[in-house]
This record gives sequence, C-alpha cells and structure tokens, in this order.
Amino acid sequence: MGTGNYDQDDARICVGVVIGAHGLHGLVRVRAFTEVAENVAAYGPVQSADGAREFVLEVRNRAGGGQVLVRIDGIKDRDAAQALKGEELSVPRSRLPDPAEDEFYHADLLGLDVVSTAGEALGAVRALHDFGGGEMLEIVDRAGRLGTVTFTLATVPGINLAAGRVTVDGAAVLWSGGKSDQTGKIDD
Repeated sequence: MGTGNYDQDDARICVGVVIGAHGLHGLVRVRAFTEVAENVAAYGPVQSADGAREFVLEVRNRAGGGQVLVRIDGIKDRDAAQALKGEELSVPRSRLPDPAEDEFYHADLLGLDVVSTAGEALGAVRALHDFGGGEMLEIVDRAGRLGTVTFTLATVPGINLAAGRVTVDGAAVLWSGGKSDQTGKIDD
C-alpha cells in the first residue's frame, strides 16, 4: 500500500512558502497553496517545515499568481524578510476544513499507489504540479522513471484514500526516460 498521509490528523500540511522579500519594511511574498491565496493566514499561526519556528501571518495584499504579500510578526526589515526565503509554512492538518467529497489535499495523495484502469501497477504519486494549464499528477515507477498525467476526471477516474490507491488512464501517462531521486517511496 502507498504511504499517503490520509489518517495523520496531526501531520503538518504546507499552506505556502516564502518566495522573497517585498519592500524595505519586512513584508514577504508568499506563494500560497490554499485554494484562496488569502487563506494562507486563516488557520492560525504557521510553523516552519521542521516545526521549530512559529509565525503569525497577516495578509496585506494579493500579489497575483497565487501569491500574497504578508507581514510576519517580528520581521521588521528587508534583510530579515529575505532570510526567510524558501521557508515552508505549515499548519496541523486538524486546523484545516475537511475537503468536499470530490476534493483532496495534495498531501493525502503523495505516496499513494498508482494503478491503471486495467489494474496494472504503475508506481506511486510523487508530486502534484500546476503550471497554469491545469494540475498534473507526477508518478514515479519502481525503476525511478517519472511520468505525468493531467489531473482530470477523464484521466484520473478513481481515488480511494482508504485503499491508498489512485487509478489513472494508463495510456494518458507520459513517461520520461529520467530517473527519480526519490525511488525509496515505492515498496517492492
């Protein structure tokens, strides 16, 4: 079975990442991973990826492209803001609302087994991407080869979190010749 995070209510979910400083007075640009970018601050204080630091966010303005301008308590100048570049901002999953029946948190899908509609084991979910043309599901097979498939109902007709499985149209997967650097996520 896959290694998704479905039953880990205490797991932290990344809601955004600091992508740089904005201005001279400590504002940061945050790439939000929430459905509505401004909601990056809606779930209370956020933590660093390792849980060692906590940040209180105040969204100041929407910056477009899923980005928001944010004031972080204690960050007063550009140097302090720039030092946070790359910092992932997470909240405990228990603070997030339950997704609708046909919606999923990306974290729930990562590591799940991927099978074709014909039942063939294809690999595991490695990542989800959205480059502006719609979401893509990235798959890594046992040999470390990467594949992508558009994340639509037609190409991903089934997601069973309890079984740890995502069903895709195998013919729609585009495989690369490259190797993954994270092949350890797939059980033999």
